[in-house]
Amino acid sequence: MDAINGADTVWVLVASALVMLMTPGLAFFYGGLVRQKNVLSTLMHSFFILALISVQWALWGYSLSFGPTVGGFIGNLDWVGLQGVGIEPNADYAATIPHAAFMVFQMMFAVITPALISGAFAERKRFGAFAIFALAWATLVYAPVAHWVWGVGGWIRTMGALDFAGGTVVHITSGVSALVCALVLGKRLGYGKDSMQPHNATLTLLGTGLLWFGWFGFNAGSSLGANGLAASAFVTTHVAAAAGMLAWLAASFIRHRKTSVLAASAGAVAGLVGITPAAGFVTPMAAIFIGLSAGAVCFWVTEFVVRGRVDDALDVFGVHGVGGIVGALLTGVFATKTVNAAGADGLLYGNPQQLITQIVAVLVVAAYAGIVTFVLLRIIDATIGIRVSEAEETEGLDASQHGESAYTTV
Repeated sequence: MDAINGADTVWVLVASALVMLMTPGLAFFYGGLVRQKNVLSTLMHSFFILALISVQWALWGYSLSFGPTVGGFIGNLDWVGLQGVGIEPNADYAATIPHAAFMVFQMMFAVITPALISGAFAERKRFGAFAIFALAWATLVYAPVAHWVWGVGGWIRTMGALDFAGGTVVHITSGVSALVCALVLGKRLGYGKDSMQPHNATLTLLGTGLLWFGWFGFNAGSSLGANGLAASAFVTTHVAAAAGMLAWLAASFIRHRKTSVLAASAGAVAGLVGITPAAGFVTPMAAIFIGLSAGAVCFWVTEFVVRGRVDDALDVFGVHGVGGIVGALLTGVFATKTVNAAGADGLLYGNPQQLITQIVAVLVVAAYAGIVTFVLLRIIDATIGIRVSEAEETEGLDASQHGESAYTTV
């Protein structure tokens, strides 16, 4: 008990609350981007996940993700039901805070990740199918990958891959899985012909602000202490988000001759995604470059590669999948031990092997997430069906799935 540091504990608990806020923030971000008849169903995806995955994490998700390793591929069941996860520190993960504080911080990461995927199939997926998919995906994709990358003894961690706060674990898994979901479910009725303009850009801007705010807990909290590394990650997070916004806005203006509010929102999130794996390993100037790169590349992929070909309704792959890949690879370029002695030097600091290691981690995680997601969707579709009927889609998911309407007139 004497090993517990009060300042570290407070910071990790505050960071946990900040990351928790990101999921409602995501709900608003996504909710503003859909049509009016589907806003409640879109909000419900994120709010429901907050409950479902929190319970899953406590029952078995945490143990599978961070429990003592089984061959480097999965945690064992020692911590099922949070047995042995109490107020004493766990030296393997965080020696200065209660084990329970580390567990709840990681819980909030596990919560938001499947919620991110929901943007790809917005406006057309059955709620029951979504619930089953989210639970299975969190168990069969998120937990193993979290163990590989972050768990003590995890094979990707042992290989030396760097992921400070979830570029690989959170964003690549969710982004690639989102692309698979969009392909399997197919396009929305009228896609490419009917107007599918966002119904409330103000909600999306509100969500962007909440995500940006919460992201400081996401990244700076991953230092697991009230220390200089937290301050460094806080700075790199902010400047990368700002750079991402500027890059996306510039690209959007060149193409559309408008400075769109939604472009600003997407760019900020792209910058945040890009810096996530690198936040605790790079300098502020490198973070600005990563943010600019993520904003520009994510815009290009979204605008010229995905849109019109695949109905990734809310650009999850283009922002989170691509941004996570860009950030993970550039971590292998810009990482330096002068920022974090526990990390590694990257390509620019004389270690090209780090970039190769990052590439291997990206390819393996992307392939695994995509394959398992495809199999899960096919099984669910063959048993209960994954897509609403044409009549239900036309009516809107708020009414057909939840029996409610977001906006009523008296």
